Amino acid sequence: MKLSFLPTNFAKVSRTLALGMLLTATVATGCKKDDDTSTDDDGTPNPDLVVKEVTGTITGDVTWYADTVYLLKGFVRVGTDNGTTISATGKLTIQPGTVIIGDRETKGTLVVQRGSQIFAVGEADKPIIMTSERAIGLKQPGDWGGLVICGKAFNNLVGSSSSTVQLEGGYGAFHGGQEDNDNSGELKYVRIEYAGIAINPNEEVNSLTMGSVGTGTKISYVQCSYGLDDAFEWFGGTVNCNNLIAYRCLDDDWDVDQGFKGNVQFALSIKDPNLADQSGSNGFEVDGPDAGFANGATSAKFANMTVIGPKQTRETTIATQYQHAIQIRRSAKISIYNSFFTGFPRGITLESANTQNAANADELQLRGNILAAVQNWGGSGFGAAGKLFVNNIVGYPVVSPPGEPVVRDSTTGAQHPNDPRGNAFLSSPAFTTEAFWLANNTFLPRWEDAGISSSLFDVGTPTVLPTGGSVLLSGAVTLPGGLQQVSYRGAFGSTDWTLGWTEWNPNVKNYLVK
Repeated sequence: MKLSFLPTNFAKVSRTLALGMLLTATVATGCKKDDDTSTDDDGTPNPDLVVKEVTGTITGDVTWYADTVYLLKGFVRVGTDNGTTISATGKLTIQPGTVIIGDRETKGTLVVQRGSQIFAVGEADKPIIMTSERAIGLKQPGDWGGLVICGKAFNNLVGSSSSTVQLEGGYGAFHGGQEDNDNSGELKYVRIEYAGIAINPNEEVNSLTMGSVGTGTKISYVQCSYGLDDAFEWFGGTVNCNNLIAYRCLDDDWDVDQGFKGNVQFALSIKDPNLADQSGSNGFEVDGPDAGFANGATSAKFANMTVIGPKQTRETTIATQYQHAIQIRRSAKISIYNSFFTGFPRGITLESANTQNAANADELQLRGNILAAVQNWGGSGFGAAGKLFVNNIVGYPVVSPPGEPVVRDSTTGAQHPNDPRGNAFLSSPAFTTEAFWLANNTFLPRWEDAGISSSLFDVGTPTVLPTGGSVLLSGAVTLPGGLQQVSYRGAFGSTDWTLGWTEWNPNVKNYLVK
């Protein structure tokens, strides 16, 4: 076991600055640390708080306790794996209420290697928090790396072989194999904040990265906030996840790649109008690979998703990098059921022939979904980021509702390439007929008609439950096996599962006081 626990010279919090600045050493034990308590705290430092640096590799059984803050310095790895040989394994258990902070200078990141496990199981009133080391008001997306879990399940880059592939960024996180029931541990009631530091130019760690994670792993009640890259990304694997939140992260909320074929249900994502990635930010970004289905397609199933884009009103200014509510491309064929989408420049696009053919064969299914436009934006409820009006609409659902004209080029009069009935969308009669759209999905000309709260677009605690009589509370289609059948669409029915463990304004939280 190579593990460094070094007391760090952190300061007591200055009441005058009230920024959680660390000035003098505090090293003692004996205080059980609860969840953050900064909202009603007077800034008095906790004299019993211990801050310990963690470096190197964790092997064997190690427990992190709630009376200690753990500072990740550099890449902290659970287990050792060079992509060919797993030479050592570890089991990291994290107690409820524990706080882990990532060092900005050394790109602190927690990587669980293949064959090793993490058991970060918090409680609703004592979530486990992984966050920035920086002071109140100074925290930024990309302050540290994030949480990376690597498993031995399938991915379609290695296909039927037992070899592995390295996660993007080249930081020694290998994943893949043939053990679809592989068990990497459990996450429950966990918050991951301000992650996504760049490893290389244009190669950031996601808030929660899952590489070939197997079904033996349990992931539920995880909130990723203000990440610099994707909130959740699945690179292959079979893990099932539920009750997830992506909050104001820069890139994609739900990034699905390399043959992921698990089930994800009950999830909320909310975008920030001013935070978008140069690569283009989406609700869903789903990839193949481009080579097709030879090694197995990306074929996950998602249900009961509520995906709130950045555009609240026609006048809301949003970053120009925003793109799609759902973008499925590169031979992917995921299915999405009973979900709600609004606030993006583009609606739903299917961008490769293989993906369109999968939809034609009913292997890609969009059922029971609601797509809501933004009233008077772009003439159709969709438009270009940063513009109130556009001549060529780049939105709409898979097919337009009855009575909507074909979108045509303003100069030539020809059908515009971005028209939903054009080459970026389906050509199968089963999908392009109005009967299909109306029978399975709902298009709303404005999101207000869905019965959702406008607070979902605002900074701070949102009202997540639909109003009485909302279209979201009925109309759910029957789900395939492996998903829980509920009568409502979107992430919420009558129960707010975000209560207690979430944080909607983490930049004002001081996790280093009692």
